[in-house]
Amino acid sequence: MAKATFGAGCFWGVEETFRTLKGVTETSVGYAGGKTDNPTYQDVCTDSTGHAEVVQVTYDPAAISFEALLEVFFSNHNPTQLNRQGPDVGTQYRSVVFTSDDLEKEITLKKIDELNTSGRFRTPIVTTIEPEAPYWPAEDYHQKYLLKRGLTSCHI
Repeated sequence: MAKATFGAGCFWGVEETFRTLKGVTETSVGYAGGKTDNPTYQDVCTDSTGHAEVVQVTYDPAAISFEALLEVFFSNHNPTQLNRQGPDVGTQYRSVVFTSDDLEKEITLKKIDELNTSGRFRTPIVTTIEPEAPYWPAEDYHQKYLLKRGLTSCHI
């Protein structure tokens, strides 16, 4: 099994998107990329800890590739919005890929370059690539939030 961590706005919908993919064995929502140990949702919402709301995806690389996960990531949010997704504003909602090694970083850079030159988006991608950072699971009530409520998305 391998793990990948993505931030693409509010983590509830991002988790649901990845949770249903064939080859994904587990998802967890939490916080990464900040300066505070063991942050809470309340801490992160102040936009002062530096954390992003993220989903950590555990997957079987024999069933789904990191490249395929990136395609899902870029297809399910607007990677051209800086520090926001829709009505959610702040660095905690930034578009970010946390990479565990140089190969993942190279694959992510290549994907961003492909997307920028493809014309798929009218403005450049602002997704950041950050080295793997400590992952702090969010509070239990955030885990599988949409699934627990019988919802498939939280988009307005």
